[in-house]
Amino acid sequence: MGRGRQKAKHTKIARELKYDTYTVNYSALEKELGHHDEDPYVDKWADQYADEDEDKLETA
Repeated sequence: MGRGRQKAKHTKIARELKYDTYTVNYSALEKELGHHDEDPYVDKWADQYADEDEDKLETA
């Protein structure tokens, strides 16, 4: 594709993004970004197994 066609394509896409109105489902967005009951950064299995450091202290 030549530079002229490529530039025209990018210009067309830029205009579409700038001027087209998109419908946003705000309730779905709120659910996705909102607070979840379960924290994804909490290790679910942390209390199930003893830490390696604790094992070394008990045997010493």
